[in-house]
Amino acid sequence: MLKNTASLDLVEFVETQILPQYAQFDKAHSMEHVTRVIRRSLELAQSTGADVNMVYTIAAYHDIGMQGPRAIHHITGGKIMAQDARLRRWFSAEQIKIMREAIEDHRASASHSPRSIYGRIVAEADRDLSPDVVFRRTVQYGLDNYPELDREHQWMRFKEHMDNKYGANGYIKLWIPGSKNEQNLRQLRNIIANTALLREQFDQFFEQETAAQ
Repeated sequence: MLKNTASLDLVEFVETQILPQYAQFDKAHSMEHVTRVIRRSLELAQSTGADVNMVYTIAAYHDIGMQGPRAIHHITGGKIMAQDARLRRWFSAEQIKIMREAIEDHRASASHSPRSIYGRIVAEADRDLSPDVVFRRTVQYGLDNYPELDREHQWMRFKEHMDNKYGANGYIKLWIPGSKNEQNLRQLRNIIANTALLREQFDQFFEQETAAQ
């Protein structure tokens, strides 16, 4: 088995039983998103030496709690994963405990740092800070969850989120030194600091997403 490749039978289980559930979530937490988090997690596993099967499974389950309230989706997701008896085929009780904690710790607004390298990996992988990805997902989330808002109020929500999460004093934290996210976050903050440029980005993705609806 290649170092960055999960067990084939585990992959088959996840792809047929777990990933299809993401089709019911909003666009910001869709199959495209979870697939991206899995890919980035496996890349980080290779560079950190973490157990690939654990990393793969954590990434696959990390947003599964979105089937419940978003505010506690990280807690719900950890519980769903830990209670999935089918995973005992591949993992020990101690491994499942670590995986549950990693899912609980992945949220950007968490009040504490991840408790293990596995939590740091999924938290970092979940933060795809490519500006285009961040802007599009934020617009998608606003349209999916606040459809009653008109364009100007969507813009206000978008800008407030950018400032609070990604701005110079935002709450987002990075956990893997030297990751590509560091460069992308600097680029994001330069755009956020320029309100006119940020508005241009919002308008571009708002037009694309509303045209696609």
